[in-house]
Amino acid sequence: MLRDLKRIALEACVLIAFGALFGLTLNHQLVMDAFSGSLVSPQSTTEESSSPAALPMPVLIDEVQQVMASGGLIVDARSPELYASEHIEGAVSLPMVEIDAELPEFLGTVARNRVIITYCSGFGCPDSFDLGMTLISSGYLDVRVFEGGFPEWRDAGLPIFGEGQ
Repeated sequence: MLRDLKRIALEACVLIAFGALFGLTLNHQLVMDAFSGSLVSPQSTTEESSSPAALPMPVLIDEVQQVMASGGLIVDARSPELYASEHIEGAVSLPMVEIDAELPEFLGTVARNRVIITYCSGFGCPDSFDLGMTLISSGYLDVRVFEGGFPEWRDAGLPIFGEGQ
């Protein structure tokens, strides 16, 4: 029994070794490129290195208030009906469900260098992140996402506005 286990272990090691050798034979150039560092793009020292992140940064409720106080723009990604009912005071509506129709006007009125914070219906809602990605791809330089969204703002007792007030 012990002899059989040793034989099986030896055969397994031989199969693994042949598999690795075969894999390296087929992919030798990829392995050489990886070790030489040519798979990693070099860091640019030009203006490109100061470009914004590819993802909107998450912010907490305190930072939302600071950005609002310093002239940043708060953007509601929820549906027009939810915005009309209740929204963060001072927020503008840019609903993800109507982004194709609404984005051109937004692009024409809001400067690309303005700080923008998007929000929607809380942690389970992807619209604020999706809107942030859309705004970044449209050329906005500083886009952030308030993941707690309207529910966190309302529950904190901060100013809200709308027909439901």
